[in-house]
Amino acid sequence: MNTGRGAPDYREMERPDPTQDPTAADTAPDAAAEIEISTLNSLGGIAEAEWDGCACPEAADGGPPVDPFTTWRFLKTLEDSGSVGPGTGWEPHYLLARQGGELIAVAPLYAKGHSQGEYIFDFNWAHAYEQAGGAYYPKLQIAVPFTPATGRRFLVKPGHEAAGMGALVQGAVQIAADNGLSSLHATFCTEGEALAAKAMGLMHRTSQQFHWLNEGYSDFDDFLSHLSSRKRKNIRKERAQAQAFGGEILALTGDALRPEHWDAFWDFYQDTGARKWGTPYLTRAFFDLVQERMRDDVLLVLALRDGAPVAGALNFIGREALFGRYWGALEHHPCLHFELCYYQAIDAAIARGLKRVEAGAQGEHKLARGYMPSVTHSVHWVADQGFARAIAQYLEAEARAVDEDIEVLTAYGPFRRDRQEEQE
Repeated sequence: MNTGRGAPDYREMERPDPTQDPTAADTAPDAAAEIEISTLNSLGGIAEAEWDGCACPEAADGGPPVDPFTTWRFLKTLEDSGSVGPGTGWEPHYLLARQGGELIAVAPLYAKGHSQGEYIFDFNWAHAYEQAGGAYYPKLQIAVPFTPATGRRFLVKPGHEAAGMGALVQGAVQIAADNGLSSLHATFCTEGEALAAKAMGLMHRTSQQFHWLNEGYSDFDDFLSHLSSRKRKNIRKERAQAQAFGGEILALTGDALRPEHWDAFWDFYQDTGARKWGTPYLTRAFFDLVQERMRDDVLLVLALRDGAPVAGALNFIGREALFGRYWGALEHHPCLHFELCYYQAIDAAIARGLKRVEAGAQGEHKLARGYMPSVTHSVHWVADQGFARAIAQYLEAEARAVDEDIEVLTAYGPFRRDRQEEQE
């Protein structure tokens, strides 16, 4: 894939506003030096510490990253397990920006042969584009594969915020243009990144998920005390039903995890993947490598009956959030899904002092369980200007609908009316 520098002639690209997070003014001594853009087909071509210096500089203090999904170890695990790469429709072309020989910014960039595993849906865009005679695929995607979790997508080393962000956006657009690709998409980026990219000419899209927010609760009962009486009683009833399934529930992380736990979870994951996607996105090797490289980054909640796992939920642990990712079961038990995926996650977040739980994409049923609607962000660039104008009009209408939906859903939230008024 060809790479280039600067911006394509047919779309004006501006540097982001240096007053807007995360694009603060650069303070590095070589901030005026030329920035070189390149791509890598494998993270094997870059040292872990060099990538993570941009992806998770906060982890240099020995603590966890804000989220583990853009770390070298997670993305390399996707690669090494064959979950991304040839034949998957996710071809890595990691984007690198160097200034004066120093790596100042990176992005997880992929050439996509389909729109699966993204969770910001553009199937209708693809259909319309192809009906008009265009080739929508391949396209470029800045994303964490199969992971609808908000986090930085334009990964910039501290001190290079404006230059790094600008270089990544301009470089990705240039690569798409040079290779005659239809479009570029960056999904589940932060709001600050979305606004900065919008200022540079990309289109901003909003969607919604349901997140549980920790308001400093001391324990689960403290959280329940802030809900309406009816919702509080319903959750207690659900937890009692789930915990009466005839076994025990274990929350495992780090060295408490064993290969046999992943054997069981693979069975759960296959069952869920076959029903939801037709073919599971992740390979069996992915979970073995997570055990080897990332067991401290995960919380695996298992329900065991007669000593054998019958259901499980996989979470990843960030510095401020718990990210629910996968669930599966070999037996049906009332409310066990709610217990393992939502209530156990809340318990864990409170115990760890985490600020929120992100329980994945979609699912209005989460609202009654204390997970409130939250805005998510993505940005998009489309080569064909006529098609881009049509999409821009669509996104304006969609944004209004998302705002209205969130307002209505929030009003139906489970919190006591006086509590909702305080939050507003």
